[in-house]
Amino acid sequence: MSHRKRLAGDEPLLSGSSKRHDRRSLTPRRRPSFPSHHEVPNLSVKIRRLCDLLATSSAIEESLDKAGIQISSEDVEEVLKLSYSHPATAVKFFRWAGPLLHHRHSPYSWNLIVDLLGKNSLFDAMWDAIRSMHSEGLLSLATFASVFSSFAAARRPTDALAAFDVLESYGVRQDTTALNSLLSALSREGFTDAASDFLRRISLRIPPDADSYAILLEGLENERDSRSAREVFDEMIVRIGWEPMNIPAYDSFLNTLLYHSSGKLDEALRWLHKMKGQNCFPGMKFLRNAINECVKLRDSRAAILLWDSLVGKNGLQPDTRIYNSMISLYCHRNQLDVAFQFLDEMVLHGAFPDSDTYNLMLHYVIKNKNLQELSALFIEMVKNELPPSPANCESTMKLLLDSKEWDMAINLWKIMITNGLAGEEIANSLIMKFCDYDRLPEACKYAEDVIDRGIKLSSATLSKLKTILYKLGKGYIYESLFSKWKLVSKDRSIYNHHG
Repeated sequence: MSHRKRLAGDEPLLSGSSKRHDRRSLTPRRRPSFPSHHEVPNLSVKIRRLCDLLATSSAIEESLDKAGIQISSEDVEEVLKLSYSHPATAVKFFRWAGPLLHHRHSPYSWNLIVDLLGKNSLFDAMWDAIRSMHSEGLLSLATFASVFSSFAAARRPTDALAAFDVLESYGVRQDTTALNSLLSALSREGFTDAASDFLRRISLRIPPDADSYAILLEGLENERDSRSAREVFDEMIVRIGWEPMNIPAYDSFLNTLLYHSSGKLDEALRWLHKMKGQNCFPGMKFLRNAINECVKLRDSRAAILLWDSLVGKNGLQPDTRIYNSMISLYCHRNQLDVAFQFLDEMVLHGAFPDSDTYNLMLHYVIKNKNLQELSALFIEMVKNELPPSPANCESTMKLLLDSKEWDMAINLWKIMITNGLAGEEIANSLIMKFCDYDRLPEACKYAEDVIDRGIKLSSATLSKLKTILYKLGKGYIYESLFSKWKLVSKDRSIYNHHG
């Protein structure tokens, strides 16, 4: 088998051989990115020093002896976890530490060595470590789960399958749990077809369970393979039947159909109907994705069908994101009464409106000129510390002023001022509208208030005030405002200059 034949470029790091090898033999063909001890906060001084030695020292054993550091099994585990980028020195450190620990490394340390070597594609050395573990009676399925994962990551699925074949010769049972570990490793790296073929060949000897099929269906979802997903799903139903608790399998299958089949939403809904008839349901991921698809298609009928079919089933409760999608759908369809119903019922399902929820609702309330809801919604947003966006604040004030809702405009202006929401555009539009509708006392009052608050009045606003006030023989009011405006503008200029 493949593990018995030494591979070109694999260094027998644990063999103790004195045979010299080219330095390049320690460099794996496809080097992944590993975590470094430099990235770990609050690392102890001792562990950081040991990791530094492994990363920089060429004569690691001599450097470790000179350092005179006392170590425990836990220290070895911690150092190995952070030394995947330095497999040669990590193994030498492991061997150096052996006598200090009375040659009793923990099973976890051994598993880390196996994983570290495998992830660096040093497979002969990995098998050396496995044989040493076997002689010590330390092997477990966890060890071989790492082996399956390393071979799959190295794009060597046949070697992962071969490793499964020799499990029992190393004293590890070939059971459903072991099978699922292999399937998971292969599917995670894009070899779901190989995993499916193997499952079919071995299923009479090792019976798959619900997790077996859930693993395959998740892999096919990631690979966007709807054809194979249908085949695997059919096999699952034939072999283990409909199981209500097998939610991950149903979730992955429906998501695959939703995004990667020709029928997409319609086909997913047909299969959902079949599942529902068997009291089986998918999970949150499908609900969220399917609702989002309904929003794209503006399909409220399908959205309500999904909502009624899934919400509350197996404890499935919509979160804020899903509520926002439903609210968005009905806002786009100008069905604000339904959108408000969803907004009101959110808290009943433990979901709470966020800034996106409120601003979406407010945008469409403004768009539909729904003055009855506008003020209440605006005040609720501020009260809940989720204030309207600047664009919504400006649109709110414009609608109120265009509608001559003076009292409401003034009330919301005060709220905007108190909460720091009133910008220059809102302030100037308020004063200009007062001027346009012969409400000069309010125009002057709020112009002075705006100047006092350091909000800039535009030249157009000042010009309009000047024309009206001089025409009415009240130029002195304008001059007073203008003097104050110049003083504030000068102070602002000095501040900006020194800032």
